[in-house]
Amino acid sequence: MNRIRNKILHWGLFLAVCCMLSACATGTKVTYLQDIRPDVTMKLQEPRDLRLQPGDKLSIIVHSRDLEVAQMFNLVNSDRNLQSSSSVNNEDYSLYTIDNEGNIDMPVLGPVKAQGLTRIELSNLIKYRLLAGNLLRDPVVTVEYANLSFYVAGEVNDPGLKKIERDRITLLEALSQAGDLTIQGKRDNILVIRTENGVQTPYRVDLTQTNSLYSSPAFYLQQNDYIYVEPTQVRANESKLNANTTRTPSFWISVASFLMTVAVLFTN
Repeated sequence: MNRIRNKILHWGLFLAVCCMLSACATGTKVTYLQDIRPDVTMKLQEPRDLRLQPGDKLSIIVHSRDLEVAQMFNLVNSDRNLQSSSSVNNEDYSLYTIDNEGNIDMPVLGPVKAQGLTRIELSNLIKYRLLAGNLLRDPVVTVEYANLSFYVAGEVNDPGLKKIERDRITLLEALSQAGDLTIQGKRDNILVIRTENGVQTPYRVDLTQTNSLYSSPAFYLQQNDYIYVEPTQVRANESKLNANTTRTPSFWISVASFLMTVAVLFTN
């Protein structure tokens, strides 16, 4: 009897230790940038400002001391009647949309090539065209994004469509905007799908390794990027009808608990 009891205790303890080691191994995949060192500086990629693409919508407002002339370049909403710039805000204007040829069509100026430019470069180009054509003496051109966004799906706390309101955004910032990964999110295999010129390119990023993140072409996001966070194996198993399989730590914990209970009964 003692021999049987000892075997049961032995196997119960063995399974319990295995479960603990499994939990520790899983924990090593949770921390971001595990190999980063506080005493070593890292060289980042050259900052990549967002480049405008067909379909992007922009708020473009031209200011000048020549109020009446400047208003010709601002697309006033049909339900607005703007007489002065003193009480004007962005909601008073319609948006410019970059067409399939990469142009925006502005009053008087005609087509202006916007595709491939940054927000600041487009602003400077419009200002140059206004000055070169002697249309305004002192133009101030403001260009703002109106519909730039990216998508986040999978194991994050706040998935969905996220707006871009800055000239550049990193993958870490994007995931933070989505509420960060859940504990069930796979940090070592983030998928970023990018569509350019009708071609989709997938990038895989390991957030636990510094070089994988900072050297990736997906470190700086572009508009319309799609980010997908895979579930861990444990999470995937939980989605099955019979989640209590031999692949889950809960199964082995249950077995160890059962064996320990049997051992106690035999002892008594």
